[in-house]
Amino acid sequence: MTRERIYLFDTTLRDGQQTPGIDFSVEDKIAIATMLDEFGMDYVEGGYPGANPTDTEFFKRTRTQKASFVAFGMTKRAGVSASNDPGLRALLDAKSDAICLVAKSWDYHVDVALGCSNEENLDNIRASVEAVVASGREAMVDCEHFFDGYKANPAYALACARTALEAGARWVVLCDTNGGTQPPEVREIVGAVIAGGVPGANLGIHSHNDTGQAVANSLAAVEAGVRQIQGTLNGIGERCGNANLVTLIATLALKETYSSRFETGVDSEKLQELTTLAHAFDELLNRSPDPQAPYVGASAFATKAGIHASALLKDPKTYEHVAPESVGNLRRVMVSDQGGKANFINALKRRGISVAKDDPRLDKLIAIVKEREATGYAYEGADASFALLASRILGTVPDFFHVESFRVMVERRFDANGNLKTVSEAVVKVVVDGEVMMSVAEGHGPVNALDLALRKDLGKYQSEIADLELADYKVRILNGGTEAVTRVLIESTDRTGARWWTVGVSDNIIDASFQALMDSIVYKLLKNRDRIGLIAAE
Repeated sequence: MTRERIYLFDTTLRDGQQTPGIDFSVEDKIAIATMLDEFGMDYVEGGYPGANPTDTEFFKRTRTQKASFVAFGMTKRAGVSASNDPGLRALLDAKSDAICLVAKSWDYHVDVALGCSNEENLDNIRASVEAVVASGREAMVDCEHFFDGYKANPAYALACARTALEAGARWVVLCDTNGGTQPPEVREIVGAVIAGGVPGANLGIHSHNDTGQAVANSLAAVEAGVRQIQGTLNGIGERCGNANLVTLIATLALKETYSSRFETGVDSEKLQELTTLAHAFDELLNRSPDPQAPYVGASAFATKAGIHASALLKDPKTYEHVAPESVGNLRRVMVSDQGGKANFINALKRRGISVAKDDPRLDKLIAIVKEREATGYAYEGADASFALLASRILGTVPDFFHVESFRVMVERRFDANGNLKTVSEAVVKVVVDGEVMMSVAEGHGPVNALDLALRKDLGKYQSEIADLELADYKVRILNGGTEAVTRVLIESTDRTGARWWTVGVSDNIIDASFQALMDSIVYKLLKNRDRIGLIAAE
């Protein structure tokens, strides 16, 4: 039986950015787009070019290799031609593979928000889609407030959808913008739209989670015929969030009622990276992953002592709806650590490191990782630190240099003009091939000073790190009080465009930062020699 294709549209970088407390930098967006692209999303919506400097900069070039890179914006305004509308022009000038136009489909909003006639709104949709198609890009239209609009005026909401399709839109996306529509209503209205002349193969669903049913509504739409699902990583988004693509991907792949009929661009091998993707994204947001998240949460396959645990040990199927390994997660109650080993072997394999299941070094690596994570390390968000740790345990890492000591000073004083200022200075003593070098640097804060001093003179390796840049620096306090344990996550990049993350943990923020900085430099030197993943195989 041939399975139908469900297309995955990720709007984390656009709709997800409306989450209170989340503000992506350009570097954040590049990193997330790469994660989504490599995982197997069909569409990655990057934002709203022209609306803010971050999105405008982000769209100066295409940011995905396999996924369609999507720009988002409004249809043209009434009374202005498509060629003279500045908003539409910004979309057409953006470097994207596709353009998603948001259009009003509730006549109440057309009157109140746009202040134009219903017919003018249809003209705006038609002309905007035609302009996108003429530019050679794939066009899609988000019909905003579609379900509320359909309930108020079915004929007009349907007219908006049909106008978009007839003008050349590849996808017409039905949006539950207020998030209050119920699954039976979604199923009924989608069916009516298909009966009204818009094929399911051209329909998408965009659900918000205001009643906790965004995933259910998305699946109801699929049942009714929709073939594109929009959502975000871990369900982030304004108010109560969007449909959680992490949950939807796993459900579509692992539940027979869907997997027997549908397929996505995420294969079983990539599905095993789902937990890593979800946790790495949370680490990038500098927040703790939800332990009770479906499929990927730390408690998703956890069972306390008692009859549940007893039955689980006899046969995991007694209390597990899917195998935790299928999504890269772990069973928390186990007779042996074999399941844990399988996850580690897969994690190492993804980094190009091969190791036998019975290799005693693997047991040592697992023990060290578990011990470190108990103290606050988080390797899901620090790929480079994990690769270095694995390489050191499973093989050897060259001793490029040795830091004999470092000192960081922070002085708050008045300058010659009587202005109060804070000055940070770092001194680092490095040994390379027996030669001792001391470097001093001032910086914008103690961590910046330490970074500058550490990379000021590495002897014969100095030219190799000239293109190394720190793209981001995140700090999380893991417990309360001024003596709290601190986790530092550093994102680094170089002229090749590669990005990697390193982690440090300590009750001293400078020491935690130093650990992450050291890992970043060593990783860069190994990367220059194409040695990442090869050392452990020796």
